[in-house]
This record gives sequence, structure tokens and C-alpha cells, in this order.
Amino acid sequence: MPKIKKQQKKDYFIHPTAIIEDDVQIGTGTKVWHYSHIRQNTKIGQNCIVGSGVFIDVESKIGDNVKIQNRAIIYHEAIIENGVFIGPNVCFTNDKIPRAVNPDGSLKLADDWEVSTIKIGEGSAIGAHSVITPGVTIGKWALVGSGSVVTKDLPDFAMAFGNPARIRDFVCKCGQKLKEEISRDEENIKFRCNCGLEITIPKKDYKLKSEPPTEEKLKVWLR
Repeated sequence: MPKIKKQQKKDYFIHPTAIIEDDVQIGTGTKVWHYSHIRQNTKIGQNCIVGSGVFIDVESKIGDNVKIQNRAIIYHEAIIENGVFIGPNVCFTNDKIPRAVNPDGSLKLADDWEVSTIKIGEGSAIGAHSVITPGVTIGKWALVGSGSVVTKDLPDFAMAFGNPARIRDFVCKCGQKLKEEISRDEENIKFRCNCGLEITIPKKDYKLKSEPPTEEKLKVWLR
């Protein structure tokens, strides 16, 4: 059983009700708020905000300038890169075939299953109450709508939502949809955002975009 220690240092803030286990590294300027629990061998970068009631499991790696909102659950060995936003009540999962017991009825132990790591790319945002399923990689600056269930990898700049989440569009680093196409070649499409940034989307990624259902399809689904 790991030792539990509560601490407050000058270069970062830990609320007295938070639980920080052994061998946790926390960067300068980071704040960990009420009733959060950070398990052993986790690394958290600089200037992060960990909200109230957040659970971060063992050996997770969190970059700089990350915001993890209230009651988010980050399971075993997750990788969260710099500048990521994790909304309230987001849940990462890490077991593709979850079972409480083995076929013989014995209780599963910590080494009776294989971890499937989730990776969230730089600058991405995961909306409130979303679920990220085991082994998923979300690309840089992607945007996942609230309440989504992400079951497949998402490329850089993808905007996805739904259950299961589908790619609906592509967004700029600022979060706005990319609407103004300025050039294309055999491999890429370049867009200019209203904010002035130019973003290049590979055609292979753009082809993954899912069009909204037609009225006829909706009628069939709602029968």
C-alpha cells in the first residue's frame, strides 16, 4: 500500500484535502484543488490546473499548461501533452476487455489485464462528460464535443462529437472551424482561419470527415 502524503510547497499549490502519493512529480506553478487524488509515479508539468475531485492514476504523464476540470478520471498510464483541456467529468478508460473475475471465478488482480494507453495531443480539448476508450490517440489541437464517446483515433485538428464520435469538421488552433480554403495539392488542403492562422490538413485525414445524415436517413433511423 503506497504511503499517502499531503504537502504544500512554495513553487506549486496542493489543497490540504488532496491526496498525493509517493514519487509524484509536480511542476512549478501547478495547482491541485480539493479532494483530488494523484497516484504514484505520475508526472505533472508546469502551470497546470487540476480541479476538484480529479483522479489521476499511476504512471500518467501530463505536460505543461494543462487544465483538468472537476471530477475528471484519468486512468493508468495516460499521456496528456502540453496545453490540453480536459472538461468536467471526462472519463479515460484503459481496459479493452474489463472483467471483475477470471473464468474460474477468482478475482482479477492488478497483473491480470493489459493496459491500453490513451494519448491526447498538444492543444486538444475534450468536452465535458466525454468518454475516451482504451488505446485511443487524439491528435494535436483536436476538439471533442461534450458527451462524446471516442472509440477511434482522431487526427490533428479534427472536430468530433457523438456516440460513437465521428469527425464532423476540422478546426484551427483557436478552435474555430476551418472554412476558407486557400490552396490544395495532391496531398494537402490549406485553410485560412478568421484569426489569421493558416492550417494544413492532409487529404487522407479530410476524407475521414463524416457528413451530417440526410433527412431520408433520419426518417429511417427514427422509425
